[in-house]
Amino acid sequence: MTYGEVLKVVFPLLDGKDLASCMRVCRQWRDIARDDYFWKCLCAKRWPSVCKRPTPPPLTYHKLYQTFYKRRKHKMLLPPRISFDDLEFYIDIWAEERIIFSEVVTGPVLRAGIKMLPAGICEMLRFHLEGPQYKMTVPVEPRFTVPLSQTISVSVLVGRRDTNKVACIINKSLFDYIDRTAYRALAFDYLDFSPVYPFVSGIRAWVSLLFMEDGKDGVIDVFGIEMDFCDAASCEEEVLWLLDMLDWK
Repeated sequence: MTYGEVLKVVFPLLDGKDLASCMRVCRQWRDIARDDYFWKCLCAKRWPSVCKRPTPPPLTYHKLYQTFYKRRKHKMLLPPRISFDDLEFYIDIWAEERIIFSEVVTGPVLRAGIKMLPAGICEMLRFHLEGPQYKMTVPVEPRFTVPLSQTISVSVLVGRRDTNKVACIINKSLFDYIDRTAYRALAFDYLDFSPVYPFVSGIRAWVSLLFMEDGKDGVIDVFGIEMDFCDAASCEEEVLWLLDMLDWK
């Protein structure tokens, strides 16, 4: 058996990644590994029905495997059509039916975040706020305290200075989950997108109250507010694209 014949016996036993690596060893290995029969074998393992076609696919089996065997890497986004300079956020928080926080927060302030964390916050919350993940936070000034026994709710609207339109992010949602290990109270609502995007749904906006213990049993001392969209938008550009898709009125 010749050297080339040995390779033709071994190559069908390899997975796609190893076969592709063999193509980079030398010209002889590349020429043999290019044989579409080997790639058809791999496609037959992954998508058997494709290989049942009476005619071959418009792509070679090699190209077919390269194209679909794994998820494509995240593509770079085009520059967003809006910026935080165009936005302002209207945040209202109630305890029962009593307003306890009502502020207009400009986009640059929300983007800049909390620059100085107060002394005495728990280490887990500090680790979260100082971590590399993208987040939007704003300090609460003056700080307020609230008993956890009360019903606390939040609304967040966002306005665009460039078009003078407003969209809803959160509409009177309850802070019904208290993470006592990370000292955050969380509320969420589903984003309402423009009819231009009929197949986009199920994306949640989260607002968190960042707090410390007040020293009184069941009372929290709120020093900041955080807003995020979980994995749906994990950088500034993605957040701006998401906001741009809202149902602006």
